[in-house]
Amino acid sequence: MKAMIFAAGKGTRLGKITEKLPKALVDVNGKTALRLAVEKCAGHGFDDVIVNIHHHADLMEEEIRKLNNEGFRVAISDERDGLLETGGGLFRAKDYFDDKPFLVYNVDIISDIDLTALYNYHIEKKGLATLAVRERKGNRFFLTDQEGRLCGWRNKATGEEILIFNPGEGLSEIAFSGFHIIDPDIFNYMTPGVYTMTTLYLSLAKHHRIYTFRYDAGYWGEIGTPESLENARLISKLPE
Repeated sequence: MKAMIFAAGKGTRLGKITEKLPKALVDVNGKTALRLAVEKCAGHGFDDVIVNIHHHADLMEEEIRKLNNEGFRVAISDERDGLLETGGGLFRAKDYFDDKPFLVYNVDIISDIDLTALYNYHIEKKGLATLAVRERKGNRFFLTDQEGRLCGWRNKATGEEILIFNPGEGLSEIAFSGFHIIDPDIFNYMTPGVYTMTTLYLSLAKHHRIYTFRYDAGYWGEIGTPESLENARLISKLPE
């Protein structure tokens, strides 16, 4: 099965760490974040992976060559000419995918989520996309109905809210976990450009079923700041 790992970001919140190193190559207990992501994908059957690169692209190519030499199938989607955000980045890589649902994985997330369960849930629900979500602290949340269908988005820090539709039974706030399973039909509704997957999902949710898959088990962390990087290192070493 195929997957895309989003790994092109500059990682500016990591400060000096990413002046000479891309965020995808920071060390997490002896392995780069990219290696952890590729190994996790392969461990759940997503053994044909494409990675977008931009910041310190030469270093990313070097790490990907190492992975290829070890038998992992990892291709490159080159964004040296300009970052495309997640939506534009996925669209640029569209020709890599076949007619089967595929995984999208944010490289800066460290988690023991069951990707097989996420995939199976997507197949069961038969939606356009299924987004892994989790109960956790934060400011930005998806709004979902009782079935877990995406209905909107809310930023509690700014008060901004986008409501696609209201089922009339109350909405739940839930945070995105950084993993999606997407049906390739989504490319019929995408265009070239610079935009995020969140923007895309919110534009499609009214007329297409986009579901959430809640997974609160195990650990979840992100490596966006020096503090959260240290926390991700800690939680990923804890006994299961």
